[in-house]
Amino acid sequence: MKVLAILYRGAQAAKQEPRLLGTVENKLGIASWLKDQGHEFIVTDDKEGPNSDFQKHIEDAEVLITTPFHPGYLTEDVMAKAKNLKICVTAGVGSDHIDLNAAVQRKIQVLEVTGSNVTSVAEHVVMSILLLVRNFLPAHEMIERGDWQVSDVARNAFDLEGKVIGTIGAGRIGYRVLQRLQPFDPKALLYYDYTALPDAVASQVGARRVEDLKEFVSQCDVVTVNAPLHEGTRNLINTDLLSHFKKGAWLVNTARGAICDADAVAQAVKSGQLNGYAGDVWNVQPAPKDHPWRSMKNPLGGGNGMVPHYSGTTLDAQARYASGVRSILENYFAGKPQEPANVIVGEGKYESKAYGQR
Repeated sequence: MKVLAILYRGAQAAKQEPRLLGTVENKLGIASWLKDQGHEFIVTDDKEGPNSDFQKHIEDAEVLITTPFHPGYLTEDVMAKAKNLKICVTAGVGSDHIDLNAAVQRKIQVLEVTGSNVTSVAEHVVMSILLLVRNFLPAHEMIERGDWQVSDVARNAFDLEGKVIGTIGAGRIGYRVLQRLQPFDPKALLYYDYTALPDAVASQVGARRVEDLKEFVSQCDVVTVNAPLHEGTRNLINTDLLSHFKKGAWLVNTARGAICDADAVAQAVKSGQLNGYAGDVWNVQPAPKDHPWRSMKNPLGGGNGMVPHYSGTTLDAQARYASGVRSILENYFAGKPQEPANVIVGEGKYESKAYGQR
């Protein structure tokens, strides 16, 4: 059968580092195995426009593999062309690049490697919080310029101890973020989620639930977003909600870029309503060169901690999601049941209510 993979191009780095498995060059480490199985394996990063390799090969592919980091957007229109498509596999976590309702209607299975990114992203969240709160990036940029004016960076540098920190979403990643923040001795750890954590679980990290979102953000010095993207969270953080944040709060988003209104966040940073914004996810990926999140600064010249989408694709995470993709394909080829936690859409029905939970 034909297996199509949309991966990101690793260029020289992928040639030098074979553990960059999520790249076009290293092909998730499954190219030889698929060839030995007698399958045709097409790997490309060309995914934009009607003449792209993605559009060309999706027409007769039975299996589609893509990543959250360089996603092939499988819309309903594209799905209509994919006459042979039976299964879509996300090499990682988060399948919002796929029209899941259309997949249900067309009985196309959607799976992802659940849990492959949780440690990697949780660590990135904590790093991003510290970068913002300690005003690290302007300080480092000062050193690169050859300058040394401590007051220019110290005037906007704070301790994390004693701050109120909250997560929007307390799932696999959100909870791990709370665990990792507890040793910093914050004033309070809060969470906002449609489902309450079990009392025993919440007590382990000393987290308190706030059920009203505006009340939640108004209490937080730091807000981190660890929720899936769906109809209920798209543009959740908009101009109105940002007006309820503490003035000078910090916001970190490693979930999905479209959960935040890009222009509203950029304006909030520019005005000082937000002291800073950091994350690795963008509402369009790759982000255009003129994206407002690339250049936004707070009134003191800092507050921007944006990076490419890589928090969930460390070498350790790549080993996990590459192994998970192979396991999913092995089950599919053999007609065996999939691991329930990996199934987002089964044959004609949703299997996970919290798809893409980060």
